Amino acid sequence: MNNKKTALITGVTSGIGRATAYKLAQHNIRLIICGRRKERLLTIKEALEKQTEVHILNFDVRDKKAVFSAIESLPESFNQIDILINNAGNAHGLDPINKGDIEDWDAMMDINVKGLLYVSKAVIPQMTERKSGHIINIGSSAGKEVYPKGNVYCASKHAVVALTEGMRIDLNPYGIKVAAINPGLVETEFSQVRFKGETIADNVYKGYKALQPEDVADVIYFAISRPPHVNIADVLMFCTAQASSTIVKKEKT
Repeated sequence: MNNKKTALITGVTSGIGRATAYKLAQHNIRLIICGRRKERLLTIKEALEKQTEVHILNFDVRDKKAVFSAIESLPESFNQIDILINNAGNAHGLDPINKGDIEDWDAMMDINVKGLLYVSKAVIPQMTERKSGHIINIGSSAGKEVYPKGNVYCASKHAVVALTEGMRIDLNPYGIKVAAINPGLVETEFSQVRFKGETIADNVYKGYKALQPEDVADVIYFAISRPPHVNIADVLMFCTAQASSTIVKKEKT
């Protein structure tokens, strides 16, 4: 019997998702890597295949039909998903609620909340049938604390925390582990997306050492590598320079 586990990770084309894929590959976990940017997926697949088996699924988590179609298309060698890492997420804009862009709001709610739900809905039935599985939702410190101009993004990440808790309660009879990993400032493409490529994005990580994607990947692997009776249910992690969403110790540069 092959005891090798299979993990499905969304949002693998950059940041935390990509770092997590590399981390899990080092530990011989079979990978289903998902994302919107096919060329990036192919490049990452080629690198990871030196360590483990890899299958790519190219879809946008906002597209309900594409999500279900992609997961249903998995070949037999990948169709038992032991670990689901709901990592795909984004922030668009940083505006007071009265000046917010509705398209930005839709993007955040569609990806951070509905996308997470679609992927989970496509995977959970096989876990409940087997009475085993592990779901890790990547939240944010914004799911713990609302900050100025964070309104809808914070709301979407508060929803991730609530959904994680709801999943853990509802899936408890099936022996399924459910966890949320909630990082603060992580140096990724996040700010480029949030500020739509404006130069302000270049200053977000200056003057201090932010968390790196690999730091978060380490915590994710720690959570999934615990023995069966241990569930790391909820983690809030900051870089040392960050005390809260609004307090960051920056050195002059």
